[in-house]
Amino acid sequence: MTVTEFEAMPAVERAADTPGLVVMKFGGTSVGDADKLKRVAQRLVAARAAGSKVIAVVSAMGHTTDELVTLAQQVSPNPQERELDMLLSVGERISCALVAMAIVDLGQSAISLTGSQAGIVTDSTHTKAKIVEVRAHRIQEALDRDEIVLVAGFQGVSRESFDVTTLGRGGSDTTAVALAAALGADACEIYTDVRGVFTADPRLVATARKLDRVSFEEMLEMASSGAGVMMARSVEIARTHNVRLHVRSSFEDREGTWITEEDDPMLEKALISAVVHQREETVYRVSGVSSATLFGALAAANVNVDTILQSSAEIVFSAPPEDKRAAAAALNGLGGAWEARDDLGKVSVIGAGMKSHPGVAAKTFATLETAGIDPAVVSTSPIKIACHIPSDHVDAAVRALHDAFELA
Repeated sequence: MTVTEFEAMPAVERAADTPGLVVMKFGGTSVGDADKLKRVAQRLVAARAAGSKVIAVVSAMGHTTDELVTLAQQVSPNPQERELDMLLSVGERISCALVAMAIVDLGQSAISLTGSQAGIVTDSTHTKAKIVEVRAHRIQEALDRDEIVLVAGFQGVSRESFDVTTLGRGGSDTTAVALAAALGADACEIYTDVRGVFTADPRLVATARKLDRVSFEEMLEMASSGAGVMMARSVEIARTHNVRLHVRSSFEDREGTWITEEDDPMLEKALISAVVHQREETVYRVSGVSSATLFGALAAANVNVDTILQSSAEIVFSAPPEDKRAAAAALNGLGGAWEARDDLGKVSVIGAGMKSHPGVAAKTFATLETAGIDPAVVSTSPIKIACHIPSDHVDAAVRALHDAFELA
């Protein structure tokens, strides 16, 4: 979420504050086939039977969105973004309707709503729209009728054009957290194919440990540095509106990871919480252009800029590989000199405890040096040290740092 997204929510929406309300979001792997859709329905009915009012936000089944993108590209090499949004919004609607059918078969009332029917109002930026308002009247009416409400994630409606829009990467998470904020939910549960947030990617580090709690600040850094379990936009909304997040597995009932305020008395402020990675991130070097002009052009092109470093001679910044075409078009229009490196990934050491413990940087760089890894770009925040390194060294760097900080 940017500082302009979802800040001007009308007081009437915030006043709803339904007691015992939970928002439950299910990702694509959680609704990947008919049996999984039925299991989601059973979980929702169980939550309602336990006394909670229930809103569920569902993603498209499995790889449906990727398949729709491929289909669009087969029909048109450069599909119009408005029509692409119309197409991509279909996947979540299918999931919603199917889960609602399964809930009714279990004896509980349910209603499925599109993003626009649910009152998700956005700006007019297609494929990367930002939520500007939630008009949740229809959801509240359904809850008052004792219905489980299914909301199609990832989508909304433009307040200017009334066109269907999609929210970009992590859009279903964003939908869920925005609804939880607007309706004053007790918690927003994010169901996925992992048991929670880990000290490293458990597919890469077998000894990675599940974290019981992390702060919003740490989770924001982790999400922006490559932890795919949540997107940074949704965490920022949760922090701004103090929505308690619970990341947990769709396939078991155990506790996952709670994401809360930093002053949570249950939150252990570990020196290092996690080592997070991205195997690919494009790094740009630009000269002959002012920073205001450069980043204004990138913002206008909807390029998600991450790392920024500036000297008197040049500006260095990084952006996701999927934004490379838009970044190149923006840079070519500025008249300066620029180059891009596509052979780099990023490894980040993150932990609130490093604010008050010296020596984290020394250990980080000593560990990388011992592993024969020389960072090309280094950036820091009070709770993060991020190193851009060759992509083929990322896995080794994650394992070495995880061991060095004894996170197993």
